[in-house]
Amino acid sequence: MTYATYPSLVDRHVFITGGATGIGAAFVEHFARQGARVSFIDIDQASGEQLADDLAACAHRPLFIRCDVTQIEALEAALATAREVNGPVGVLVNNAANDVRHQFGSTTVAEFDQNIAINLRHQYFATQAVREDMRSLGGGSVICLGSTGWRKKNAGYPMYAMAKSAVHGLVNGLARELGHDRIRINVLVPGWVITDKQRRLWLDDAGKAEIERVQCMPGYLMAEDLARAALFLAADDSRMCTGQDFIVDGGWV
Repeated sequence: MTYATYPSLVDRHVFITGGATGIGAAFVEHFARQGARVSFIDIDQASGEQLADDLAACAHRPLFIRCDVTQIEALEAALATAREVNGPVGVLVNNAANDVRHQFGSTTVAEFDQNIAINLRHQYFATQAVREDMRSLGGGSVICLGSTGWRKKNAGYPMYAMAKSAVHGLVNGLARELGHDRIRINVLVPGWVITDKQRRLWLDDAGKAEIERVQCMPGYLMAEDLARAALFLAADDSRMCTGQDFIVDGGWV
């Protein structure tokens, strides 16, 4: 298959959270191969450094910075470092998340706060931190990662479902305010993306049967399918798209 290239992404600074593995790594690779200046953060230093090495031959070697997004001061410091190297941030991809399973009845306050910090809070403050960058550029794009999981009413991750549903509220709450500065903000909503982690933990025979039964399109939804949608939302081609949900789930019904 042949996929689109986006001239407007060449040399644009794209900052990606949670970019070392899984969907985030696909974002890093696809933006780097479009000629963007990519900065990405993650707590997985080994995987982050390896990914940057693997993409060193791109027009701009991706910049990896180890950072825990639950520490807002560290997140702001990482953005400052990325800005020094790659200039003002024109695209922010709020990807970092953790869908660890948990039980409602045994949840502690500390676990609640930690779950919100990894799945929601950083999206708010990273967006706040890049607003002036995008203003200085005359506009920009913020891509927040949501999930179809909360809509399915699945059991086993109520805090994650709550946080991901709140991402949609965050985007709706900011679309008009940011839009005055030509800053777009949208939710990219994955279905069940079959990453290495999902294969290892959840894709058993029952899971495979469920995909075959309820997904309209045959085959697995892959990280690169989300990355290609993110390229469109980051490029000038989507200049009048904001405050929207962009669902990529293979037609899950």
